Amino acid sequence: MAKQGELIVGLDIGTTKICAVVGEVTDEDGINVIGVGEHGSKGLRRGAVVNIEATVDSIRQAVRQAEEMANCEISSVYAGIANSQIKGFNSQGVVPVKDKEVRWSDVARVHDAACAVAIPIDRRFLHVLAQEYAIDGQPGIKEPLGMSGVRLEAKVHLVTADSSSMENIAKCAKRAGLEVLDVILQPLASAEAVLTEEEKDLGVALVDVGGGTADLVLFINGAVVHTAVIALGGNNFTSDIAVGLRTPAPEAERIKLGAGCCLASMIGKDETIEVPSVGGRPPRVLPRQILAEILEPRVQEIIELVRDQIDKSNYLDLLGAGAVFTGGATLLTGFGELAEDVLGVPVRCAGPRGVGGLVDVVKSSKYATAVGLVLYGARNEGLGLAGKRKRSPFRWLLSWLDDIF
Repeated sequence: MAKQGELIVGLDIGTTKICAVVGEVTDEDGINVIGVGEHGSKGLRRGAVVNIEATVDSIRQAVRQAEEMANCEISSVYAGIANSQIKGFNSQGVVPVKDKEVRWSDVARVHDAACAVAIPIDRRFLHVLAQEYAIDGQPGIKEPLGMSGVRLEAKVHLVTADSSSMENIAKCAKRAGLEVLDVILQPLASAEAVLTEEEKDLGVALVDVGGGTADLVLFINGAVVHTAVIALGGNNFTSDIAVGLRTPAPEAERIKLGAGCCLASMIGKDETIEVPSVGGRPPRVLPRQILAEILEPRVQEIIELVRDQIDKSNYLDLLGAGAVFTGGATLLTGFGELAEDVLGVPVRCAGPRGVGGLVDVVKSSKYATAVGLVLYGARNEGLGLAGKRKRSPFRWLLSWLDDIF
């Protein structure tokens, strides 16, 4: 756990926005959010970097805002990743125990044994997530350190990512003058911010619906058993509105955020929206019902793809706590009700929890990943400080010069 007063920075590099959140560790081992920065993202497509220059510029803008609000200098971050190339699967390993008492070295070796599986040369392990251990055939052990035995087994969930995606994220951060302390799967970070331990123990599906992807992670008995990334998200909602209402994409995004509803049955017959036209034509006033009829099938499609993934995992019957949805795309009116109807389990839409400080600023579900990265970093701190109290007025000039030379 991080020490009191340390600064932890989460950097959510998303398809529609780059978000930086600065957290300060308190004396109660809690986190106070003291700075938030956000900037539109134009250099990513479905979670993957497609334009390094645009991504670097967005990162700089978001980090600069967070620095100014927190009155600090950000030097290193915990970054999130989620794209369609993320793959997860379960594995297990077995090793003999040295000295008949389980030590850290034994746990590391059994994790290495579980990772001894063939993966493509262009992929690398992102996470090795322990599910449970067994010692001399006794299963169900969560913490094996210090226990006696001669044979240690581990069941783990392995998450792999394509090397280029991770390298591009690190490259963008470096060119923005930042060190990446760790790269974390975004739904795992979001889970840190929105889920309770009781939900994880009881069995829950966490679904983070962002601009480019819908990310799924399943917890059973407190452990991750399944992960998946679906290449659809809030940008698809915007595109459908732009085409269906014949309006420019920026106006479609504004309409989505201001009047979006994905359940037509929740819209009154007299409700209307003003829709700007293209080509200099005058704006039109249309029934809001039309907007809901455009959004409902697309949202239902994404939720059905989530359901298919849960069915594929064979864990649907074990989700005692149902499903929790987060991410900016879930802010649509009626999202939770539609998800509950499609999945057939209890559903709640949630934003970040468990932090202090600027709670009102980061309470929206669109900040779940960034806040979760801070919480993840605080829990796994030991790799170094994420920031210093003194702010250098020449930092961005030096970074710019470094980019040139």
